[in-house]
Amino acid sequence: MNGVLNYLIEGSICLILSWGFYRVFLEKLTFFDWNRRVLLHLMIISLIIPLLSFEAAVISTVSLAEYTLPVFELGKETASSEVSFTWQDGVIFIYGIGFLFFLGKISLGIAKPIFQLQMVEKFEYQGMKIAVHPSFEPASFFNYILLPYFDPNDADQQKIILHESVHVSEKHTLDLILLQLVKAIFWFNPFVYLFERSLREVHEFQADQGVTQNYSQIDYSRLLLRLITQDQGWQFTNSFNQFQTKKRIVMMNKEQSNYLQKGRFLMMLPVLGLMVFAFSCDQNIGEEPIKPENIVEVVNEDGSTDLQGIANGRVVEISADEIFDVVEDQPTPPGGMEGWNNYLKDNLSYPEQAKKEGIEGTVIVVFVINTDGSIQDVDVLRSIGGGCDEEAIRVVQNAPNWESGKQRGRDVRTRMRLPIRFQLS
Repeated sequence: MNGVLNYLIEGSICLILSWGFYRVFLEKLTFFDWNRRVLLHLMIISLIIPLLSFEAAVISTVSLAEYTLPVFELGKETASSEVSFTWQDGVIFIYGIGFLFFLGKISLGIAKPIFQLQMVEKFEYQGMKIAVHPSFEPASFFNYILLPYFDPNDADQQKIILHESVHVSEKHTLDLILLQLVKAIFWFNPFVYLFERSLREVHEFQADQGVTQNYSQIDYSRLLLRLITQDQGWQFTNSFNQFQTKKRIVMMNKEQSNYLQKGRFLMMLPVLGLMVFAFSCDQNIGEEPIKPENIVEVVNEDGSTDLQGIANGRVVEISADEIFDVVEDQPTPPGGMEGWNNYLKDNLSYPEQAKKEGIEGTVIVVFVINTDGSIQDVDVLRSIGGGCDEEAIRVVQNAPNWESGKQRGRDVRTRMRLPIRFQLS
């Protein structure tokens, strides 16, 4: 449940950053096709980034790849049936109602025009599919142009048809379906409605540009002023006059943006990098692994021996206190892994605070097995809160001694990683 809330929060922040970037750097440019593609990609990226997870190297050091124990799951059989209805449950319940409502709107928004199109006159004109009915306002839906009447000798209507044909050829209806799906997921976020406004505006700017390449800007601007109409309220149609006529006329008459200004689109890269770094990266110390086969025992002149390894193209000394992550002989707990799992099962408890707040997730604990098998340096690499981190540390700290890891026959200190999955149901 926390995963759903985290996804919605992180996705919402990505939408805010994405629209803010578009608003500041791109909105006033006349590269309408590029603007449309950027808006669509930013929406998709905002959906995907919170789902990604990978490690980012921050500091380069010499070490060895980390040894990870099998995941231990707590709670599947022992979860309390008395878990109360938490505030997270309430939030998810309210969110679910809104999500289902918007999904219903999407279904209705697609079904209504399709049903209407079955009832009206349809024909082809110059390779375009035309649907005519007195209740229609000039609009487009998938590959149909909707008109209240049809007159091939009406010069103004020819401009309208050309405008709507751009919507059809650019497949703007598909953009709107994607937009409505994003709205259904993030219906609570006001910035998704700003995304909608921006995308619909760009659609109109593209279509207007297609008309003014063939007709006078002055004549077309006058047509827009004459034909200010009410949108018929269909979600997935591009209505001829559904957006601010003044803004459309301004953009039509605006001087074309300088080609060098396309460099602004590169500003999207640091924004994407920031979002990936913030929401998709587990920020761990970058380590160049030393493979066990690259560790050798060197005999000194006095007959003593040392361990040496090869990393970053050079020979490095490995002291007695060096912490190993991969060794020839891994540390083993008393009774083997079965004994270790039994110890965790008998001693780990699901914290009451986590139960009350409905917290689930995986705590990752790191610790060091000393040369004498004792456990030290216990810490949490990934936290979920609710007392789960403290419980995981307590149980690992109190664990019985292990048999230490060995490298070239020597007892060595070894770092371990233990994922513990807390699951209520």
